[in-house]
Amino acid sequence: MPISASSLQDAAESVGQSLPERDLAEATRLHRNTITNIETGKYAGDETSLAVIEAVLKRAGVEFVDENGGGAGGPPAKAKVLRNRGLA
Repeated sequence: MPISASSLQDAAESVGQSLPERDLAEATRLHRNTITNIETGKYAGDETSLAVIEAVLKRAGVEFVDENGGGAGGPPAKAKVLRNRGLA
């Protein structure tokens, strides 16, 4: 299952200015407004778009970890930046 919109928001906050929306949009081939709307909560994102974003962020060094250690019924995954490799 792809990341949630809130996990994307966490990832965006974690990487801050090192990952501009423009670069994420280019790397995912999604419109910048789509990225912005997901990050701000105006749009929850569809499963395909969230999966593409997750893959790009993982390549950039973002790891999504469950807050409760991966147990069922817990809160959604949070983003943790292991290293910033860029989006290339």
